[in-house]
Amino acid sequence: MQTIGVIGGMSWESSAVYYEALNTGVQQRLGGLSSARILLSSVDFAEVTRLQEAEDWDGVAAVLASAAQGLERAGADFVLLATTTFHRVADQVAASIGVPLLHLADVVAEACKAQGVTSVGFLGTTFAMSRGFFVDRLASHGITVHVPAEEHHAELNRIIYEELVAGRVLDSSRRSVVALIEQLWDAGAGGVILGCTELELLVRQADSELPVFPCTTLHVAAALDTALA
Repeated sequence: MQTIGVIGGMSWESSAVYYEALNTGVQQRLGGLSSARILLSSVDFAEVTRLQEAEDWDGVAAVLASAAQGLERAGADFVLLATTTFHRVADQVAASIGVPLLHLADVVAEACKAQGVTSVGFLGTTFAMSRGFFVDRLASHGITVHVPAEEHHAELNRIIYEELVAGRVLDSSRRSVVALIEQLWDAGAGGVILGCTELELLVRQADSELPVFPCTTLHVAAALDTALA
């Protein structure tokens, strides 16, 4: 089994989901008392968020690259960024280490294509929805991406940062997000990507008639495939 390096802390709720899912996945695949070989470097969410808000992406990249280098020195065979938004600097982080970085957008695009879905809705933070770094990476795989109208971005951001990051899962917010999914369906989406780990705490496949592509679940599955190959 290879050792999985996880850069977490963005948020720690997200990192906890990754840690649990990786270990549960290994136990399911190998049985018995098996668990994942994981190295976790958890950064300060407040620090990287402050750098993000200041548009200091070189600063963000430096923090995450340092974490990745530490994981490599400690013996990680490959690295995951346990976040969608901060994949904005994924290429810089990947360039700073000598082991592979398993890019979330590549994993999700392959999952969409495996189900024959080439037009998807994308839900995430305002930053992830409004900047091209993630959507463009999906598009490079032949995926057409629809995002909610800008008027809905602030509410989705509020749900993520004021509720889900703090572990608050509200039925009223679930209804709001499901309504956005239905609008994306009307716009031509044949599936919906949950582009933020915390959204997986809120929305499940049972909540939508469209195929749901949960980024974290797919990222974890790809990491397990790699680690156990």
